[in-house]
Amino acid sequence: QGDTRSLVGRTELWLESQRPALPAPAVQLVDQIGLQLDALGQQLDGLDEAAPAAREVRKLVGEHLPGLVSTYTSIPRHLRGEASGGATPDQRLTESLGKISGEIDSVTRQLASGAIDNLAIQTRYLDYKYGGALDDAAKVD
Repeated sequence: QGDTRSLVGRTELWLESQRPALPAPAVQLVDQIGLQLDALGQQLDGLDEAAPAAREVRKLVGEHLPGLVSTYTSIPRHLRGEASGGATPDQRLTESLGKISGEIDSVTRQLASGAIDNLAIQTRYLDYKYGGALDDAAKVD
């Protein structure tokens, strides 16, 4: 519910509250994801809610991440360290959180690419418009 930025903030708070139920390697990833969500939330200012990137963020942060953690926490503690199908639930959670972290990084980079391109364009324009004045000003500072 609500806009994508508030969803990211609520998910970050919810994820923080889940830390005590998670294994140590997953807690490290949750800390990393928390930092990523902070950065992502800032980038969502002014993003059209109907944009594909906003839909992707809502699905990733509002469905996949909470669903993964909720499924893990529904497993009784004494079974989380037992291997089943080649890996323990602890290992699977950690691996999946790593994938989510990578995807959050990818979305953040996609959103930032427009701003990075705009900055390059503005820099080229100013260099064209004012020539070496920018280089001279940088030397004075």
